Amino acid sequence: MRKFTYVPAAFTVAAVMLTAACGSSGGTAATTTAPAGRAASTSNGTQPSQAGRLSVWKSEKLGPVVTDGAGFTLYRFDKDTAKPPASNCAGDCAAAWPPVPADGAKAGRGLAPGLLGSVKRADGTKQLTLAGWPLYRYAQETAPRQTLGQGVGGTWFAAAPDGTRAKTQAQEAQDEPKDLPALSTVDDEEHGTIVRDGRGRTLYRFTKDTAWPMKSNCEGACLKEWKPAELVDKKDIKGIDPKLIIPYTRPDGTKQLTIDCWPLYWYTGDKEPGDTNGQGVNGTWFTVRPDGKLAK
Repeated sequence: MRKFTYVPAAFTVAAVMLTAACGSSGGTAATTTAPAGRAASTSNGTQPSQAGRLSVWKSEKLGPVVTDGAGFTLYRFDKDTAKPPASNCAGDCAAAWPPVPADGAKAGRGLAPGLLGSVKRADGTKQLTLAGWPLYRYAQETAPRQTLGQGVGGTWFAAAPDGTRAKTQAQEAQDEPKDLPALSTVDDEEHGTIVRDGRGRTLYRFTKDTAWPMKSNCEGACLKEWKPAELVDKKDIKGIDPKLIIPYTRPDGTKQLTIDCWPLYWYTGDKEPGDTNGQGVNGTWFTVRPDGKLAK
């Protein structure tokens, strides 16, 4: 006759729990491996080490914001540079703002894969970049879709999908140029004195255009990125000789602004007032000096 040993249920549950807790060395609980292309999700307030598949979520305050595969907000630092990519956050700064590793990062929905890249840090590691800007997480964020790092020190901002700074409506209003003339000049650190419009947008020339005869050769697909500058009131000009302002009639009948007979354009790739991202594009687009000459 067999004898059956009675084991209390509480003991059985405890044994199972003990076995699960000892599944990894050092007495710590075993971690679950994330699927390829995704960062491991966290439930204990810790951030993942890898970026995984990046995505975009629409914040009520900031609009579209880039996150890593686990949903943590990614940030950019105004003291870094994008051209060329360079990080100026190290030491204590990097402890507060952990650099996002480039290895394994992929572009998810809402992100252009061509905007992702990497930059080599001083310690030899590769940091993920977006449109040239190095990306970071904020150490004080303990859950996905937090934006506690927004505006810290006036230099840290959540990254928008195009690499620019995500901003609140108040910040956008603050950054909008106030009371600019319809056409004026600005001293740019890289290009010297160049021309801008009333919204602070840099104006450009196309080397395939001609001044004599006055003609624009930016048509069709070209006009999707390069928008003809509109005519301005000559009384609302500062830093440019009004005599150089001559209207050009485009093939569609619209009037385009010129300086010394050279047609002017603004670039859709410039996202903020003062941007000069169009400088040197395809070796044919350049910022403009007050006399209409190229600022190379």
